[in-house]
Amino acid sequence: MNSTRRVGDVVLDVRDISLNFGGVKALSDISFDVREHEVRAIIGPNGAGKSSMLNCINGVYQPQHGTITFRGRTFQHMNSRQVAEMGIARTFQNLALFKGMNVIDNLMSGRNLKMKSNLFAQAFRLPSAQREEIEHRAFVERIIDFLEIQPYRKTPVGRLPYGLQKRVDLGRALAMEPQVLLLDEPMAGMNVEEKQDMCRFVLDVNDEFGTTIVLIEHDMGVVMDISDRVVVLDYGRKIGDGAPDEVRANPDVISAYLGTVH
Repeated sequence: MNSTRRVGDVVLDVRDISLNFGGVKALSDISFDVREHEVRAIIGPNGAGKSSMLNCINGVYQPQHGTITFRGRTFQHMNSRQVAEMGIARTFQNLALFKGMNVIDNLMSGRNLKMKSNLFAQAFRLPSAQREEIEHRAFVERIIDFLEIQPYRKTPVGRLPYGLQKRVDLGRALAMEPQVLLLDEPMAGMNVEEKQDMCRFVLDVNDEFGTTIVLIEHDMGVVMDISDRVVVLDYGRKIGDGAPDEVRANPDVISAYLGTVH
């Protein structure tokens, strides 16, 4: 954990979230909070409800019960665009990139929420739309430099190695200038070197952009190294919450991961 990071007040408060799919309970009365500028990990075995929790936060799923409060604004039923406009961005476990488009255009797609020009102005390349596009491209170029993907700017994303595609996915989320960034297994499928790079970028995003991070990750070494606090889910219930060392010593967490108690 980076001890120089200054963690602030609660910015995201999740209260009593329950989510059902038919008769199946995906989440049962889950509560936790996220503090400004922290790296907050959500961990648990497969099927624990981690991605479902992120989907509730960013408006993909509508929970049947509970509330989510972001910077004092409470919402129960908001769609993904409304949540993004509030300042919450998301990457996905299965890459949702435009594989035929190059890196710059994929990152530019993350700027859509920030664009004020209408489709007419963009289609006819009116001066106002052109000025705006230049500004947004300049911002995207800064992200490309930050993520060290300059050599691939004009490369179709589908041709890039998997680890670089994950980096582009992170870049597209950063292009939205989020206050809170939800990362769904950003290191899944990576080799050791790629994981080390992604860990560095996650911490740099947190330090240099001041972005609050909520992270789902299976690699416990990564979680323990970069997280300020960890919440643990198992079969849709919360079984642990605290600093990495506390969670690692929690008997319920140990049992869940070893499969000795369910």
